[in-house]
Amino acid sequence: MSARDDILSRIRTALGDDRAPVPEIARDYRTTDDRPDAELLAVLTDRLEDYKATVVRCTPADVAATVAGALGAALGDHRPEDVVVAPGLPADWQPAGAVEDDGRPPVALADYAATVTGVAVAIAETGTLVLDGSPLSGRRALSLLPDCLVCVVEAAQVVGGVPEGLARLDRTAPLTMISGPSATSDIELSRVEGVHGPRTLVVVLVG
Repeated sequence: MSARDDILSRIRTALGDDRAPVPEIARDYRTTDDRPDAELLAVLTDRLEDYKATVVRCTPADVAATVAGALGAALGDHRPEDVVVAPGLPADWQPAGAVEDDGRPPVALADYAATVTGVAVAIAETGTLVLDGSPLSGRRALSLLPDCLVCVVEAAQVVGGVPEGLARLDRTAPLTMISGPSATSDIELSRVEGVHGPRTLVVVLVG
């Protein structure tokens, strides 16, 4: 008998045969948000900026130019080939000269200054961007290794709360939830950025 078997056997003995049935879990929390789209976009922007992310707005026709401008503001002088984009990012969202991720070893992604991806959904109430490993979002390493992350979010992808956001996702997908730039305050409550991912987060909000 393994240690695991021994532990489980003791648990079963302690519980006995008269175990009460597991009660139904109450799911009476709010699953939709009736606030108008404009209000949800304002809430998302407020939360992201509170987390020290930069939010820029644009129309669908101006995404590439807005992304290029955001990269210039975040990186200063940089070569176009210093930017890597998710393989499913629409061509009219990509800054000129950017490199498409081709599945190279993850460590090679750290050589790039910035990443541009889309998102699967954005949650206004928590200021959270969810990437799901799809071609539009890119693999997880793509959003974690370069020092600057630019996410393009369409207005239709913004929902009010977490339950509504999860309902839109494939829960078996490798979900990455991003709420602001990477930061920690574990040591003496002193905020340190860039510990577990990009130090700079820019959100291009379309629509």
